[in-house]
Amino acid sequence: MNETVTDMADLPMQHPGAPASAAQARARFFNSGNAFNVKLPEVPARLFSPPPEGQFGVFDCDQSEALGSVFAATTPLMLARYVRIAPGDMPLPLDVRATGAVWYVISGSGRLDGAFDGFEFGAGDVFLLPGATGYSLAGGPEGALLWSVGNEPQLAFERAEPAPVVDASIDVVHYPAAEIERQFATIFSTGTREETSGRALIFSSDRQAAARNLTPTLTLSFNTLSPGTWQRSHRHNSAAVTLVVQGEGCHSVVGDAHRPWEPWATLVTPPGAPHSHHNQGAHGARFLIVQDGGLHYHARTMGFAFLEAAR
Repeated sequence: MNETVTDMADLPMQHPGAPASAAQARARFFNSGNAFNVKLPEVPARLFSPPPEGQFGVFDCDQSEALGSVFAATTPLMLARYVRIAPGDMPLPLDVRATGAVWYVISGSGRLDGAFDGFEFGAGDVFLLPGATGYSLAGGPEGALLWSVGNEPQLAFERAEPAPVVDASIDVVHYPAAEIERQFATIFSTGTREETSGRALIFSSDRQAAARNLTPTLTLSFNTLSPGTWQRSHRHNSAAVTLVVQGEGCHSVVGDAHRPWEPWATLVTPPGAPHSHHNQGAHGARFLIVQDGGLHYHARTMGFAFLEAAR
């Protein structure tokens, strides 16, 4: 008579047999057949639009329901959002519950204040904020529309808090629009190699320059596409959150999905998804990309690869 043997993978989670303390009773055990088959929802490739004119406040690009997350998240480790401030309005209180958050000023102007010397900002500026409470954003005469990405979900996942500003791994950094244009002019005065992934401006700071990151876990690049060109299909293990800054007749292909660009839209590229960007318009295109790339560079898991040959 053949005796049926239970497959190891079918064993349920195991508890300790005779725990002698509360600490021992908390132990749980799996095995090599059932410990690595956790199925998580995929990151959706989605396009978010900015809030309509006349709507003010904070607007998260939230995919938490699709991700099965109990906290707001655009990707498992990043949260993108739009913030619209009314002209002459009371300053908007802002807490950055992240290691750091990058901000891009889409339109208008204003002033940022907080746990450091404040500064004025205008359209086209980029700035970086370390995690802290007590920031405030005030709109200028025309108000302001801003876009931001931070690693709030990464900290929320571990129920962690940002380090105090004096102990933070980054400082406040302001990249004015005029300086960004000066840097672009330098880039466009040079040539490129076949293996170079287009012409892009990579943002960093004095404290993160060795890693060439924006924060220990986030990277920021300002990519460009000349008319009639495309960034050939590629993949990487980091997720990407992209802001369309300018580009008519442009689209992205993410997996099998064709994603036409919309003004100031946010495009989510899932980790590992094949994707490419195309400019079929008559003018140059620009798009700002935040990735959790610093995390993957540190872990040696970026896995960047082109999926088609250069033409």
